[in-house]
Amino acid sequence: MADITWEQPFCGEGNSCFLLGTDAEGNAHIAVAGREGEGITDSVEALRTLIRDIKAGKADHLL
Repeated sequence: MADITWEQPFCGEGNSCFLLGTDAEGNAHIAVAGREGEGITDSVEALRTLIRDIKAGKADHLL
């Protein structure tokens, strides 16, 4: 696995804390805090789209 630079956790209500990160190859990563090894890897643009959709209310069920 590539070295991932994780940002500070984003925590919603309850125990749902997520981490966002990037690696040297330009991939974006998202994981549940404490379970970084089980995260999702995709392009930075795909992660931006996911975040935009969540903020627009299209994926409230995920949080």
